[in-house]
Amino acid sequence: MKILQRRPYLFWVLVGCLVYMPFLGSSQLFDWDEINFAESAREMLVSGDYLTVQINFQPFWEKPPIFMWLQVLSFQLFGTFTENAWTSMEFAARFPNALVGIATLLILFRIGKKHVSATFGHLWAFSYLAAMTPHVYASSGIIDPLFNLFIFLGIYSYSQFYAQPNSLRWAIYAGLSIGLGMLTKGPVALLLWGATLLVLGIWQQVWKSKPMSRLLLGACLSGILAVLLFASWYAMIIMKFGWGIWDDFVAYQIRLMTTGDAGHGQPVYYHVLVLLLGCLPISIWAGARLLRRKSSDETIDLTRWMQVLFWVVLVIFSLVKTKIIHYSSMCWIPLTYFSAQVLTEFQSGQWTWKRSYSIALGIFGLLFGAVLTLVPLIGMYAAEASVYIKDAFVQGNLKAPVYWTGWEWLIGLTFIVLVLGTVVRSTVGFQRIIRLMLGSVLVMMCFMAVVLPKIAGYTQATPIDFYVSHVGQQVYIETVGFKSFAHLLYFQKQGPSPDGESLMKKSSTDRPSYFVMKSDAEDRFKYHPHLQLIKEENGFLFYKHVN
Repeated sequence: MKILQRRPYLFWVLVGCLVYMPFLGSSQLFDWDEINFAESAREMLVSGDYLTVQINFQPFWEKPPIFMWLQVLSFQLFGTFTENAWTSMEFAARFPNALVGIATLLILFRIGKKHVSATFGHLWAFSYLAAMTPHVYASSGIIDPLFNLFIFLGIYSYSQFYAQPNSLRWAIYAGLSIGLGMLTKGPVALLLWGATLLVLGIWQQVWKSKPMSRLLLGACLSGILAVLLFASWYAMIIMKFGWGIWDDFVAYQIRLMTTGDAGHGQPVYYHVLVLLLGCLPISIWAGARLLRRKSSDETIDLTRWMQVLFWVVLVIFSLVKTKIIHYSSMCWIPLTYFSAQVLTEFQSGQWTWKRSYSIALGIFGLLFGAVLTLVPLIGMYAAEASVYIKDAFVQGNLKAPVYWTGWEWLIGLTFIVLVLGTVVRSTVGFQRIIRLMLGSVLVMMCFMAVVLPKIAGYTQATPIDFYVSHVGQQVYIETVGFKSFAHLLYFQKQGPSPDGESLMKKSSTDRPSYFVMKSDAEDRFKYHPHLQLIKEENGFLFYKHVN
């Protein structure tokens, strides 16, 4: 392809736009995280307070503001929440991450080309594009892709300072990148960056071959810059709200580390499985490189930095009690690096496909494909499937009137065919793997465009339709008995109000008040004397306050 050779950056911009952008608005934003961040951005617009991250128009201490600022700019660009909006709110909320995804492809290509070759750069970007979870998150409204990019740039910048200790500009770049990462999601950016430097330094015994005083100076300069950047925003917040908001933020970070917060406790091997299945197909051939050991006197190149970064992230978040899929997402970039390394050698004949790779790809690929196939089938035969489900709330969800054309299960079957077409061959060539990766991209695009909106139709469309039907009305709408941000965003709440349980207990309210519960809510909520049941629909209960 001529454009690949002559205009490689334009090529990846076009590919990123074609892959990440077409279906950004195809489904509702998902509770909690996507809706949480978009709602904080919307409340900045409503209140005019762009300094403070808010939820329900109260200070929200869990996340810093950078991603929400990007969403604010996107909302303003597309005229969201106005009569002149020219795209959906969902598209605008996810648009910043699509840009981050495109930027990531460009940066990976640029760094890969600089340190190895243009071919390596292309394969690194393509590996990132083809891996399942990076693809999904680049089309989402979740913070982590931007957070990961800042951390990666911080690690990369310091690796360049390590190679050129007299060039302090790289240490400054590292500090600015980590500081922006801290302003995106918090001090864990500094933790991962610092832990990577420390582990690499001890493992490789850098004091034997490098000027330690200069390296420490650069690390301190980077760390101080990062902390100052982060502290500059938090100092203004503390001046505005007092030290209590900082205490709440620190307590939240500690809770995530030490407890299975919000029901997200998982076994220690959780993130290993998440990366293995979530980064298919590239995780199959990239994983072996993560165990390769160099002697301590060899040159420390980008490969060593990526290897250490991967293991630091995986170990830390395997030990942390709260485990969510995207907590290990910083592993995506080093994992795709090693995919590119293997594929480059494969193309040149320096690496061969082993039978063990076919077995692993067959097992995990068929498992993943089976999930993609079964999800639509369960939806198509929801009545029959609900017989085997004991959860009354889920049974109610499956009664939602979601329309299936009948072919959606073929998306998962296509992935199964791609996997089988690879693993059943006695010899697997480079072009076969490239076709598998390209097929994976297309499969995930179709799944997100066609199946994901139907999943939302079961899990949250019923209450969201209720919230949307009351937009602009002088009423209260609150949830009781379960955590949600959907009523704030989709009702487009214009100011603070009491939480659902407090409002429910009032003997009278100054405006009509509605309450949403799950069908398995506690009896003390369901049969409260101040509430009158309006309807029960698809696993949700809708009440009105009786004054």
